[in-house]
Order: sequence, then C-alpha cells, then structure tokens
Amino acid sequence: METNDKDDVLQQKIMEGLRLSYQRLLETKRRNNQELVIMKDGKIITFKP
Repeated sequence: METNDKDDVLQQKIMEGLRLSYQRLLETKRRNNQELVIMKDGKIITFKP
C-alpha cells in the first residue's frame, strides 16, 4: 500500500529529526557547561552530559 510507505517515510524523518534535536541539545549543554534536567520514574534528575 502506498499510504503505509508514506507513513513509514514520514515516521523515519520524524525520528531522525528527534535524534538530531537531542544530539544538538547535548552539544549545547556540554559547550555551555550546563546541566541537563530530565524526569525518570517520576523524579527530576539533573546531570552534566
């Protein structure tokens, strides 16, 4: 089906965009010597990447 192929391509592009965005976030945090704040298991965690 053509629609599934288009959906798969779109999903791949979205995932690649998210990966690139996360990579840039980490690079920026490292360059500026800043902490990264995330939530894990309902708890807020900060760490330096």
